[in-house]
Amino acid sequence: MSTIGYLRSDNNLECTAGTMNDVKQIIIKKLGIEVGYTPFVSTREHLTQYAPTSLDQLPPRSMQDSFTSAIIPLTTDKILKDKYVGFMGNVRLGRLMEDMDMFAVWVVHKHLLLPNLPEGVALPYTFVTALVDKIDFTDLVPTHDADIRLSGHVSWVGRTSIEIVVWMEQKLHGKWRKLTRALFLMVARDATNTKASLINPLVPANDEEKAIFDGGECKAAFPRRIQLQKEDLLKTEPNDFEQGLVHELFVKSIDTKSRAFNKRILPPGYVWMEDATMANIVFSHPEDRNAHNKVFGGFLMRNALELSWALAYNFAKRRPKLEHISDISFHHPVDVSSMLNMQAHVIYTDLHYMEIVVLADVYDAMTGQQTTTNSFYYTYSVAERLPSIMPKTYHEAMYYLDGRRKFRYAMGIDTPRNAAAGDEAAKSKL
Repeated sequence: MSTIGYLRSDNNLECTAGTMNDVKQIIIKKLGIEVGYTPFVSTREHLTQYAPTSLDQLPPRSMQDSFTSAIIPLTTDKILKDKYVGFMGNVRLGRLMEDMDMFAVWVVHKHLLLPNLPEGVALPYTFVTALVDKIDFTDLVPTHDADIRLSGHVSWVGRTSIEIVVWMEQKLHGKWRKLTRALFLMVARDATNTKASLINPLVPANDEEKAIFDGGECKAAFPRRIQLQKEDLLKTEPNDFEQGLVHELFVKSIDTKSRAFNKRILPPGYVWMEDATMANIVFSHPEDRNAHNKVFGGFLMRNALELSWALAYNFAKRRPKLEHISDISFHHPVDVSSMLNMQAHVIYTDLHYMEIVVLADVYDAMTGQQTTTNSFYYTYSVAERLPSIMPKTYHEAMYYLDGRRKFRYAMGIDTPRNAAAGDEAAKSKL
């Protein structure tokens, strides 16, 4: 997705919202949220009367209408800098993911226009992050001593869903340089978060916006997701090629001379999948909440990313580089004070790349039950070749195939429609 040219001039951006702290305060004010934590959220039911009941009540909006930017002032706010700096002097990517999620919500606010909403009345909406996809990182490593800028705009709109493109840059030697870019899919709910709510349609304002809208990734995002859902390994069995891969791995892990199927051996250059794992218990607190007293999605993204990085570091025995985040899915909201069990697994490797999945489960200490609320997929790389992953069980074999699909899609090897397919060259690597 290219940036919108008419909003850039001499490398400076218009429509600046201030700092990310300013953005947070504006969102709280526009939603009419009371400052200060209370276990019981004030009712917003009175706002439902202002919710649009038909698209005729909502004027179309363009990409330009929602374009905005905000600054993370690392050069001037020393206290803020301490929250972002890592022990090696770099910027914590997990913190940046938090900010990108918050910023995407702000872009949605910029897109909305309700002519019938009385002045001073809060927006009759609740916004929920459904999916984050296509986060690709450049080779630029963010530093803690230069300001970071987030920019973005709405790039696609359905009746109740909205997709936002967000990119992040850092000012180095007087010039803004790209760090990453991401696509956020958000769902508009009513003020009580009980049903979907209509939002302004998107109509391109000029030829450049029309080219982005017609030919961009966003328009193809839903068909891609529908296709991937159909190919989900929880719904359909692996294709013939993938079944062959699993059998090859099985044959490699047994003693074929003794014909003992029940005895597994680890061939040279492999690591058992069950040994390439790491877990962490995370407590959420009121400071981690969003405007609706649920755990902020960015908080989950930060903790999952940092756990995945720790596993990648431990697995590779050297500092890894985050290349892609291919899928972040939000299945269920997480209540404040929840106990989260986060588990990270290396599920696939290819040469010097590794694919890691992090699953976030809400853990009920009273019953012992766990409910998966989020899944995150990360692609890391190191300079040296990595050992291959060996699954022991059918369950792990499905993880292996899922990781391979996610890796090939993130690397651009497979298109969405044939993401499950492979070639004999890949099979020969086993």
